[in-house]
Amino acid sequence: MDGGIKENNLYAVARIEYSGSVATNGEGTGNLNATSPDWDPPGCWYAPYLGAKAFKKEMSQEIEDLRNTPGMAGHAGAAIAEMERHYTDEYAFSDTPGYDDYNVDKDGEGMFWAGVENPNEPDLLKRHACSAPPFWVENGEAPPPQYEQAITPEILAALAYQQMTLPETDINLAPETTTKVNLPTWIWLDNTVFTPVQATASLNTPGFTLQATTTATPVSLTVEPGTPHAQTHPTSGTCPIQPDGTIGRPYTQGNAEQTPPCGLTYHHSSGTDTYPLQATVTWQINWTGTGNAGGDLPNGTIEETKNITVQEIQSLNR
Repeated sequence: MDGGIKENNLYAVARIEYSGSVATNGEGTGNLNATSPDWDPPGCWYAPYLGAKAFKKEMSQEIEDLRNTPGMAGHAGAAIAEMERHYTDEYAFSDTPGYDDYNVDKDGEGMFWAGVENPNEPDLLKRHACSAPPFWVENGEAPPPQYEQAITPEILAALAYQQMTLPETDINLAPETTTKVNLPTWIWLDNTVFTPVQATASLNTPGFTLQATTTATPVSLTVEPGTPHAQTHPTSGTCPIQPDGTIGRPYTQGNAEQTPPCGLTYHHSSGTDTYPLQATVTWQINWTGTGNAGGDLPNGTIEETKNITVQEIQSLNR
């Protein structure tokens, strides 16, 4: 958040701050893929924008610039005049009361809120959906109910989800990238890497503070051999995380003929090509936030692909 006193006016422009395991500088997106096709982070939201005096200075200048723009006559000119009356002469819109001189007599008692675009939303229509004119919210009060996309802890949690960066799925294999037909391949993950990870999004302005922390907890590893001519262990291909935080069990000398708790066995050679073994770690996502709010978000996944050469020669890996 940029803020403070500027030219003796309250000046605060809300900016969401990110901390924890997030994308570099809190910009861009993380590497977590939501498993639900129907879920997306918000494309836009309404948030505290400026105090009354600062808003008057900015909005009155914007109106003046629009008025002096060529072609701003007829309906466009009338709309500009209505907007000015809305903020200066208590001209009310259908669901929004008007204001007297930009509410400058209430400076410090609240803030004007405005729409904010999510810069990481590729859909232009979703980014522009929060198009209502700036509106006033008293300190400590909730935004009017018609602004359904007003910032909430849940929105912050979703934005933290979008920013979250988790450890890559770097599986251990034995044999590593070249194996033999009918020889079990052992797969495991170390508990020092796959532990819960958190990302926090917060918003702090005069009279208004929100925060939410999103937590990702690894729950399973799913293995896809890259060919139908293979058997996964377990049969489902999904290896659960164990109480000690590990997935699978490391291969040790003499276990070549045993069935690994997590792994696979190829039954056909890959010939002159390779099989794309895909390993996907599933992370369970939940969040907590201001006012004892909290809940679940869709699970997320991190994927890794390894190219595996499978040879016909029969041998034991002792």
